[in-house]
Amino acid sequence: MGSACIKVTKYFLFLFNLLFFILGAVILGFGVWILADKSSFISVLQTSSSSLKVGACVFIGVGAVTMFMGFLGCIGAIKEVRCLLGLYFAFLLLILIVQVAAGALFYFNMGKLKQEMGSIVTNLIQNYKDSHEDRLQEAWDYVQAQVKCCGWVSFYNWTENAELMNRTNITYPCSCEARREEEDSFVVRKGFCEAFDSNRTESGNSPEYWPVYHEGCMKKVQAWLQENVGIILGICVGVAVIELLGMLLSICLCRHVHSEDYSKVPKY
Repeated sequence: MGSACIKVTKYFLFLFNLLFFILGAVILGFGVWILADKSSFISVLQTSSSSLKVGACVFIGVGAVTMFMGFLGCIGAIKEVRCLLGLYFAFLLLILIVQVAAGALFYFNMGKLKQEMGSIVTNLIQNYKDSHEDRLQEAWDYVQAQVKCCGWVSFYNWTENAELMNRTNITYPCSCEARREEEDSFVVRKGFCEAFDSNRTESGNSPEYWPVYHEGCMKKVQAWLQENVGIILGICVGVAVIELLGMLLSICLCRHVHSEDYSKVPKY
């Protein structure tokens, strides 16, 4: 009966560690995505915010270590080596503590991140240059076109751009142009566009005549960020639950493995 329980525990631990390995790969993938994304609001944030880059590196590091620990746990469970199981438990406990601390730090700094987003976008809009190749500008053009918004709080944020407001004709940000559903396309327009209105008699670039979305991007971007942060935190909670189960199973198996046989450790 005892031998059967050990076998069940061993294979359950193996399955948990296989899942643990996969979830570690997902966490690592999130970190790589944050650093590699070039076409969404993440690109705007990670170009201007060092804290997001640090967070992405933490995700990559935790994901890599998690995958390694999943592999180590699989070997320790199948080969029934107590030293590997003990090492696995210790590292698992350390990773769990780091994850809880990082998650709490990230959650309680969400307000600061939202404020940082506002200052980043406002500065970007004020210094936006027409006919200028810039990855940050292209990322913001993509956000405005895809989310169907203009500016941060409202489209009036663009009136703080000196180059735009110095135009004598009606000129507006191309990516803000309000389009009908049938006009939607994957091509994102960049820079400034001119609108010709034959009914206008006065000169000057008045924002009231801009054919753009009037709603700002703040609420939509923050909702998008909140949704994605929720997904990431949900995955981290799932990993933490698996870690606790893995720790419990590794202790149970370690207690029942009495003899240490290092010949079971695979040699490479």
